Amino acid sequence: MFEDISKVVLLSDMDGTLLNSRKEITDADRTAIERFTALGGRFTVATGRTIQSFDQFRKILELKYPIIMYNGAAIHDYVRGETLYTHPLPPEAKAYTAELLELMPGAGGEVLRTDGTYVFRNTDYQQLHTKLCGIVPDYKELGDIEEGGWLKVLFSMAPEDVDHMQILVNKLGHSGVDYVKSSDIFLEMLPVGVSKGSALAQYRKLPGMEDCTFVSVGDFDNDIEMIVEADAGACPANAEDSVKEKADIVLTRTNDEGAVAELVEQIIERCKK
Repeated sequence: MFEDISKVVLLSDMDGTLLNSRKEITDADRTAIERFTALGGRFTVATGRTIQSFDQFRKILELKYPIIMYNGAAIHDYVRGETLYTHPLPPEAKAYTAELLELMPGAGGEVLRTDGTYVFRNTDYQQLHTKLCGIVPDYKELGDIEEGGWLKVLFSMAPEDVDHMQILVNKLGHSGVDYVKSSDIFLEMLPVGVSKGSALAQYRKLPGMEDCTFVSVGDFDNDIEMIVEADAGACPANAEDSVKEKADIVLTRTNDEGAVAELVEQIIERCKK
């Protein structure tokens, strides 16, 4: 499986994995990625971020390969300037969102499309998400956001309210969509069956990727499917217990200590053997 490093694709989550607590890439991780790619390895990212909000990191990392975005609802190639794959939400997503906003009046949120981010309720938690993403969104009433092409809806709220909304959506039984917790304060509506793992299955079909070995690394619930789908799945020491249970490799370093660098070292060593 690790006979040829040029056939190894390392797919990393961003927040809590490649990014440290200050939302920076550590020098150890950056150096390790540069070494991995210099040896012929292929490095890319799977993130919940949008095409616009990820651009700053794409330039820092000088990524050459397509990126899984919107928590698996799209694969985008910055080099070619093309979105290679999308799986949008069903038309009912707008009605589902309106229902949840009525039942959870304290929740903030946004709709994400390939053409931008549309904030429909700008709470303090929503402003925190906007700041983390480093983008300027469009502010619109939910009813004014163009239908079609919705890749996900992100709800932002206090941690206890996220837990409440999870219970609520289970009772409502919305068809055609899944809800995934992507952090303590974010709950996302995605097309049913869509995850970073389902996107990885699509990624394997891209030209030149058919016979590659995929190694993935992530820390949170929304990374589990990707960890399971990969040929080898890893997680940093700071990962949720639910993620550690599914990972083939539980790293000894946290995202603040260069967990990705540790994984790169293991991959290189396996390829040498």
